[in-house]
Amino acid sequence: MAQLETRQIGSTGLEVTTMGIGGAALGGIFSEVTRDEAVATVRAGLEAGLRYADTAPFYGYGHSERRMGDALQEEAPGSYVLSTKAGRLLVPDTDTSKQRPDWVKPLPFRADFDYSYDGIMRSVEDSYQRLGLATIDILYMHDIAVDTHGEADLAHHWPIAMDGGVRAMNKLRDQGVVKAIGLGVNGHEACMEAMKYGDWDVFLLAGRYTLLEQAVLDDFLPTCVARGCSIVIGGPYNSGILAGGDTWNYERAPQDVFDKVAKIKAVCDSHGVALPQAALQFPLNHPAVASVIPGARSVEEMRMNFELMTRPIPSSLWSDLKGQGLMHPDAPVPA
Repeated sequence: MAQLETRQIGSTGLEVTTMGIGGAALGGIFSEVTRDEAVATVRAGLEAGLRYADTAPFYGYGHSERRMGDALQEEAPGSYVLSTKAGRLLVPDTDTSKQRPDWVKPLPFRADFDYSYDGIMRSVEDSYQRLGLATIDILYMHDIAVDTHGEADLAHHWPIAMDGGVRAMNKLRDQGVVKAIGLGVNGHEACMEAMKYGDWDVFLLAGRYTLLEQAVLDDFLPTCVARGCSIVIGGPYNSGILAGGDTWNYERAPQDVFDKVAKIKAVCDSHGVALPQAALQFPLNHPAVASVIPGARSVEEMRMNFELMTRPIPSSLWSDLKGQGLMHPDAPVPA
């Protein structure tokens, strides 16, 4: 079996495999995943050599953290890297109208935003309880961005997060409760602005540096390289469109996105490369990117992701994509 490369998170000494285990699917996003299916999926990833796993309280309103913890119980301490997130507190509530409809059969909680000092501290305590594990390695401040809150609500949450929230995360890192801190968001603008307020180790950026989108090459990624800050790429399939689906940014893709993906796929096909294979491997060519974490909801999907990640890609694919204007001209690719 092929072995995955490991890369360091910032200057922390934490080493993650270049592909990790994304935990959103374990919470039942868009379709139901049972506890046994979720645990078996994570175990399949671990057995394949994936030693980085990411989860969050919001995923399934607690399901993902509980299932991730169950799957990692038998792993030796220090043999994997685990990240979770803070910014939402789960409050018991049987009124399902207060839950996002994306989650199928979530646990009976509502998610209240709280980026304050006390909110971050309580969130981490709660996560340790749900996980049932002794160590959380990376803590991301979750969804502190305009796409989640809108302009008005973000104007309320942002100063709280950048004051008390940052102080809490710094204290947790300083005390060794976590080893690295960052933001987990869908847009790079929040990360750029957050650099003014904190010394971050890593950003989890979902869907913004992919085979389809590379605008962050113009400012964000060079800034991360200059500051020694790592990037973890979430949503490498752009929520499905790069894996044969029809969703982009968690909604049905517009026609211009379908058209561009069709052109990218045609180039991939001409080189005998599967579209999701190229989508998984592309982000790792950038020096700031430490890991890519696709979601998998079954053992079969997990094994397929691993196979796609380790299958060789001819360098001529990348040059042809650039030659046809389907990729940013400055995107790092193998020679």
